[in-house]
Amino acid sequence: MDEQRETLQRIVSTLANKNDEIHNFIDTLNHTIRNVQENSSNVISELDEEFDALYSVLDEMKGTMANTIQQEKAHKIQALQNQISQCSNALESSEELLEHAAQTLDIKNPTEFSKAAGQIKDRVTMASAFRISLKPSVSDSMTHLMVDFSLERHALQALKFLPVPKAPEIDTAACLVADNCITISWRMPEEDSRVDHFVLEYRKTNYDGFARAKDEQPWEVIDYIKDTEYTLSGLKFDRKYLNVRVQACNKAVAGEYSDPVTLETKAFVFNLDNTSSHLNLKVEDTYVEWEPTGGKGQEKVKGKENKGRSGAPSPKRTSIGTRPTAKGSRDRFTGESYTVLGDTTIESGQHYWEVRAQKDCKSYSVGVTYKNLGKFDQLGKTNSSWCIHINNWLQSTFSAKHNNKSKTLDIPIPDRIGVYCNFDGGQLMFYNANSKELLYAFRTKFTQPLLPGFMIWCGGLSVSTGLQVPSAVKTLQKSENGLNSSTCSLNSVAQ
Repeated sequence: MDEQRETLQRIVSTLANKNDEIHNFIDTLNHTIRNVQENSSNVISELDEEFDALYSVLDEMKGTMANTIQQEKAHKIQALQNQISQCSNALESSEELLEHAAQTLDIKNPTEFSKAAGQIKDRVTMASAFRISLKPSVSDSMTHLMVDFSLERHALQALKFLPVPKAPEIDTAACLVADNCITISWRMPEEDSRVDHFVLEYRKTNYDGFARAKDEQPWEVIDYIKDTEYTLSGLKFDRKYLNVRVQACNKAVAGEYSDPVTLETKAFVFNLDNTSSHLNLKVEDTYVEWEPTGGKGQEKVKGKENKGRSGAPSPKRTSIGTRPTAKGSRDRFTGESYTVLGDTTIESGQHYWEVRAQKDCKSYSVGVTYKNLGKFDQLGKTNSSWCIHINNWLQSTFSAKHNNKSKTLDIPIPDRIGVYCNFDGGQLMFYNANSKELLYAFRTKFTQPLLPGFMIWCGGLSVSTGLQVPSAVKTLQKSENGLNSSTCSLNSVAQ
């Protein structure tokens, strides 16, 4: 009996759940019915508005055409009345001349008759009755203002509800990912003159395909695109891929979305590691600023552990997410090594980032280093670090540094510097980030993972990451395979 009771309870629970589902479905159906009624009323209202607008256009056209006919009528009547007036004046003058000629015939005196006859002859020659046209100046026809609406009537009779646009097709071969811009190109499967605009949606993801539910990002929307191509610019590629989809819209309705397309947007993304940076540096993600009082109160004993203000050992690095990072057991930089490193290692591939210094920055270095950079070491003064250095103290100097050797660069200092690192190809190149002009290039063989490195004194640096290698840099670095002697002067094979 207990078993039967348990079975019956399961049946009751199943039936109750099913009843709840049916109740919910009935509520959904009722809600759908209400929506159908409401949407039908809205569509009828919109239909009334469209026809009222059409009637208004027809009434306006009818008034314009009727006005044209009235103007033509007035013009012709005026011309004919002017002609009647001219004829009346000519007729009056001719009748007077006729009466005078008849009277002249009764003159008996030859001299007087001859004189009067000559005068009549002169007046007849000048008479307006012989100069006016006896043909109407305008036609009484108005057929040139007739209208034929047979084509328009046929078009109106052919009016139908707007069809739903078909889904566009994204042309992956024409899509381009370059210079932190993505150009998406698409086409309609067949010509549709009723398409008014397109809607583009995109979202970032780390997956080559559909975004995972746990990692799904909201779609970003670009609306009212008139062309079949659009360029997304100013992006930070902080995820590996970008999903894109497009839909076509006519005046009334939007069609289905195209099949989503995934475009690869790999780029080097890192933050600055504030857990091991010099205590005189204030570090916030991708910005570092030198603070003269930042290290006060700490014990600075060369060659010994650097203690914090409380006397406790400096904090150790911890990993961020699953990225390969530089964090672990590094001590804080100290002494005159006002250094901060990136938190992500470079172990292969080609990478690019940019650095901008504040205008009043006195001294800074930008480059890369192995993880073994000592806490008292400075960029470019070891055989495991490479950099360019800018010194704006007293007078400006610009130099490339490696293994404690320096080469002065006799070129203007740009306000923004691009760093290109080809780990596998052994290339480290610095560019004017605005013009993409090559500033200096190191060629070596990297044997250990690299970290982006920055030194700053009296000022601040902002770092831009999530950037792809610019097209201009790719072109230039290919042509730099035969580097000139000045470029190679500090090159070395890393130990």
